[in-house]
Parts: sequence; C-alpha cells; structure tokens
Amino acid sequence: MDFNPMKNNFWKDLKKPVFTLAPMEDVTDTVFREIVLRVSDPDCLHVLFSEFTSTDGLCHEIGGPKVKHRLQIIESEKILLKKNNVKIVAQIWGTKPEKFYEATKLICNEGQFDGIDINMGCPVKKIVRQGGCSALINQPDLAKEIIYATQEASNIPISVKTRIGIKEVITENWISNLLKTKPAVITIHGRTQKQQSEGLADWNEVKKATIIRDQISPDTLIHGNGDVYSIEEGLQKVKAFGVDGVMIGRGIFQNPWFFNKTVTDKTPEERLNLLWKHALLFTQTWENDKNFAILKRFFKIYTSDFYGAATIRASLMETNELKDVRKVLEKCEYRIKIDD
Repeated sequence: MDFNPMKNNFWKDLKKPVFTLAPMEDVTDTVFREIVLRVSDPDCLHVLFSEFTSTDGLCHEIGGPKVKHRLQIIESEKILLKKNNVKIVAQIWGTKPEKFYEATKLICNEGQFDGIDINMGCPVKKIVRQGGCSALINQPDLAKEIIYATQEASNIPISVKTRIGIKEVITENWISNLLKTKPAVITIHGRTQKQQSEGLADWNEVKKATIIRDQISPDTLIHGNGDVYSIEEGLQKVKAFGVDGVMIGRGIFQNPWFFNKTVTDKTPEERLNLLWKHALLFTQTWENDKNFAILKRFFKIYTSDFYGAATIRASLMETNELKDVRKVLEKCEYRIKIDD
C-alpha cells in the first residue's frame, strides 16, 4: 500500500501514560467535553473523543445533517482544547469500507479533529445485529478492510477501540488481526460483547495484547479500558499491565473532576454550580435540537454524597427546561451562583 498508517501521528508525541475520556452515546457531546475540560488538570487529560457517529448516516445526503451534531465542536470548547493542549478524536462506526472512506474524507476536510477512531467495541445489541462495532470481531477480514479504507482516506492518525471477544475471549487472534493494519492506537476494553458492562474487566487480556503488539506492530500503542475510577488506579494499571495509556468511561459519572489530581472532595456548592453551568451550556448550545431529558442522566453526577442531595436530585428529575432547573437550585439550601 502507498499510504503511511502512522502519518501525522500525534499519539506518539503525547507524554505517557496517556489518559483519555471514552466516547459515550448521548454523553460526550461538545457540551460535556467542555465541562470536563473546565475542571481538569491538563497533565491528567490528554485526549477526548466524540460520540460515536454512523458512517452511513454521515454520508447520507438527507441523514448527514441529523448526525453531524455528534461531531460538533463549539468555539468555547475549541479554545479550551488549545489552551489545555488536549487532542480531539472523532469516533465512527459502520459496516462498509467505502462508507468509512467517504466519512473519513468528510471529517478530514472539515479539519476540526486530530484523529479518527473506529468503533469495534460497542456491545449494544441493536448495533451488533446490524454487523457493526463489536460484531466485527467475528469478521476479521472485513475489519481489516475497514481500517485500510479509513487509513487510505485520512491525513490524521487512525485508532481502534475494541473488546477481547464476543461470547468467548479471543484476544490473541483478534488483536493479532488488527495489528496487521498498524493502527496508531488500539484501546482494549477487557470484556467480551456478551458481558456488556457486567463482571470485572480482564486486564490480563489487555496485557496479553501488549506482548502481541511488540511482536507484530511495535509502533502501535495499547491502551486499556475498564473499571478505573481514579487517576491513581489508572497509574497502577499502567504499571501492572504495561499499557501506554488508560481510557476512562464510567469513572467520569462518579466524579466529573476525575482528571484533576489536585481535587479532593468537592463541596455541594461546587457540585451544584457545575451542574448549573452544564445545564446552561447545554441549553445555549442545543436549544431545540436535542431533547432536554438527555440532561437528566447527568444530574446524578452532581447530586450525590452530600446532605440533601437525594431531595435535590428528585426535584431535578421532574424538570423539563432550564428555568425549572433554576427554580430547583434557587430553592435549595446551598448558595448557587446563577448566571445567564
């Protein structure tokens, strides 16, 4: 092949270990990414990912505008990305190599993202039934075709996020197959598709991937994902399992300040002030383009582990628009800075 799969590879320039925030549906939009950036230490957060975006939808003449919001980066986020020297990666999924090629051209022409990640790990059953994401583990030749097509269309580095199997663990065969395409990074969630989020992630399988990497594609970085709930725990995983980086998923739901090693316990006022900033930015950014109810999945992040949190959370779950959130916060016993 006449292209270089490692071209413009920012990943190799990042100081190890690398910490990244996982791509999550209806979670890691431009608004939440900005909120995380606002409270993170630049030394602890290195890469952010978009929500995962359908290549079919992105390339469709009618459907394209409907999914483009998943790849939106508002100006205030761009400023913070630059200030904190944090990279931003678009994650895409699908089943057709030609659509990956076309979608990659579209993303690269926009010039907003530093990299593209291919989703070969999402375990959601309706996606798997379509043959996408983790279903590709059962289609190794197609998976390679997809990576090659994406690499060929791209002028930014291509990475892959995946799992260790579908029903059974097949780390050695599957990761060996991916490594033949020499992706910049493979992020491995230490569970099978069948496990979804159940049970413990098997980091021994992630370590196995680092050994295979050394034999097949030494320049490919291996990142681990699964059951990491603090920076300290992430550093322990790096030391114990030899990975180059750690991706954080559900850990961010326990602590929005996850990527700030100087932060200890936050006061109720700090938590609720951040909740307000999130709700305000969400409304200003999306207006009527996104359902306000999406915000409710975030309320628990901010309303926990302090006196009266359950009552405030219950009231917030009854809200339907920003002014309702404002009323709840103004009535609570904590002093919240409400600005417009």
